[in-house]
Amino acid sequence: MKAERNKYSLWFLAWPIFVELLLQLLLGAVDTLMVSRVSDDAVAVVGLANQIFQAVMILFMTVASGAGILIAQKIGANQQESARTVGIMAVTISGLIGAILSVILYVEAVPLARLFQLEERLIPMAHTYISIVGSGMVLTALTATLSTAIRNTGNTKGPMIIAIGMNVIHVVLNYAWINGAFGFPQLGLTGVAISTLLSRLVATCLLLYMFVSIFERRIRWRDLGVFNRKLFSEIIRIGWPLGVNMSSWVLSQLAIYSFLATMGAAALAARTYMNTLESICFMLGYSIALSAQIQIAHLFGSGQTQAAYKAGYRGTWIGLGLVGCNSILLLIIGKSFLGFFSSDKAIIELALSCLVLTAILQPGRMINMGFGNALNAIGDTRFNMVISLFSMWGVAAGLSYVLGLHYGLGLAGIYIAMMCDEYLRGILVAIRWRRKKYLRLAEGRTKGIEVVGPTPKVGYTSHP
Repeated sequence: MKAERNKYSLWFLAWPIFVELLLQLLLGAVDTLMVSRVSDDAVAVVGLANQIFQAVMILFMTVASGAGILIAQKIGANQQESARTVGIMAVTISGLIGAILSVILYVEAVPLARLFQLEERLIPMAHTYISIVGSGMVLTALTATLSTAIRNTGNTKGPMIIAIGMNVIHVVLNYAWINGAFGFPQLGLTGVAISTLLSRLVATCLLLYMFVSIFERRIRWRDLGVFNRKLFSEIIRIGWPLGVNMSSWVLSQLAIYSFLATMGAAALAARTYMNTLESICFMLGYSIALSAQIQIAHLFGSGQTQAAYKAGYRGTWIGLGLVGCNSILLLIIGKSFLGFFSSDKAIIELALSCLVLTAILQPGRMINMGFGNALNAIGDTRFNMVISLFSMWGVAAGLSYVLGLHYGLGLAGIYIAMMCDEYLRGILVAIRWRRKKYLRLAEGRTKGIEVVGPTPKVGYTSHP
């Protein structure tokens, strides 16, 4: 029992997630740094392409996210077979969705680039990158779902180790194809795309090998066709609001990127560089938020609602302290960091003009992420969905247009809008968590008390 508690302790879960996320960030940073050696135009293309990839990822991340929370809840409730079935269904369904998306992205690369008002001279680059990396979306779907399932069983070290291997392969292949080293042809942006594809292929194979033995009963090939309608309904009940939430964020970001595209390649490149810098600042806080979500879902599934409530506060405050320190660090290293990526003074000055706004933005993002993930962990996903639809579009995207384009504040106006969005949602989810609506409903069910009000639609199992 003590070993099980340690397995779901915040620190035990958080540090491997942090290392994994840091390595993923390094993957993106290395991409950006190496692509910047090709040209700043190439950086703008990669930045926009990654936004498109995030948009289509919603279709399988809806299943993966809902399944991950449900796996932790079922394990907390000591329902190992149900957790195993949920994991299998998530992988097979996400893989199928990813395969369909791979075909669409390969065929429709150019129309997608033009849809977001990319400059015509950048279209050939966009076609190359989107068609190659996009054709491997099935690998992205599998790696995301497998990592989510494995992490929510309490094993956060496995995905971390695989992320290390994936990064090493990607960096070596990037260097080889960009510079024509080790006998490889010099392919520039095409080489970066192929490198991304191959590194994800290796990661997928290793994650599948780990996944088959992650539950109490080993997964066999014949199990991949298993389907449980009741459990799938539970996945969707938790997952579809998460999907709407994610789609709202990604699509609103795409709208913002389309505003940036009208400002020119310099604004797109500056935003891409700043996004990498922001990710470094927020990494520790994000890892705490993800690990707290796993911990809270496990506690909630086992009926420990008060412990789950306290864990929500503990995770958010720890993350907020870390992010606050990192925000100060961001202000100190920002100029030097940006100098590594670009020698274009106009782009660097544009990015630096938003540095203070970026630092102020991060604590609001942590409050939003900390309490928002806590609500997701107990199945209260619809609230996040509703406030996201309002705030991301009305505040983040709407205010970005008004301040950035209408009033001519450019990139700074967009950062002000995003800051308002994060703090508004952060305040709302903090109030929701403090009121303990879903936790009180769960306590009433556990004690056999009749509860007045709607029943939370989550995979909850009552305990005597």
